[in-house]
Amino acid sequence: ADLGYIGSAFIATEEADADQAYKQAIVDFGADDIVYSSLFTGVHGNYLKPSIEAAGLDPNNLPESDPTKMDFGSGGNTDAKAWKNLQLLTSKKILYVCNVDEGSAATGNAHSDAVAAMAAEQGAGAVVISAQIEEEISKLEDDEAEMFLEEMGLAEAGLDRLIRAGYNLLHLETYFTVGPKEARAWTIREGTGAPQAAGVIHGDFEKGFIRAETIAYADFVANGGEQGAKEAGKMRAEGKAYVVKDGDVLHFLFNK
Repeated sequence: ADLGYIGSAFIATEEADADQAYKQAIVDFGADDIVYSSLFTGVHGNYLKPSIEAAGLDPNNLPESDPTKMDFGSGGNTDAKAWKNLQLLTSKKILYVCNVDEGSAATGNAHSDAVAAMAAEQGAGAVVISAQIEEEISKLEDDEAEMFLEEMGLAEAGLDRLIRAGYNLLHLETYFTVGPKEARAWTIREGTGAPQAAGVIHGDFEKGFIRAETIAYADFVANGGEQGAKEAGKMRAEGKAYVVKDGDVLHFLFNK
């Protein structure tokens, strides 16, 4: 069940991405407030009456599930928003990870191809990795691991492809801040504006945003870092309307 038993204890935590009222309901209500229904996922599960009422339904008069309306993840179901606070596992994005033999790591095989086709139909993601290769490269130094991957016909490690696939599926991007002592990566959603991206670091950055000194990742690497990119004329000033690109190296200027 999505919300019954084990999962309920974690939904009420500060870290959980659930509505505050629903978190409180998890704490306040007991066994008499649980409804057993197959309406939401096609499989019987336990749900709290208040969350069902909040979705505009009568918990004591729930219809049976309709298999033609179970596609919560695609956005095509008009009731999907109503179910959001239920935190259904079946409404989450799905990423299929296919573990294949070493010889199939670069191209996949018939089984992984079938999974990829199924994932495409569902609007899900799929990635092919070889756990054996991942174990082997984890024991190697960086330069040795790179050589090993080249010999296997792989451009990057399976773990990197898995992370990339997850980010693509969730429509996430990364930008960087670079200083004399450290470089940091920050996660944002696709289409995030520069002020909002600055707010990921600190709310004051967003409130007092002036501009973002921006270097594309490829330019940063090609010119040996920030100073080289500046000298090559690759640094540009972007204002509030700028939409941050994946890999951008940013330095924010803001009013305190």
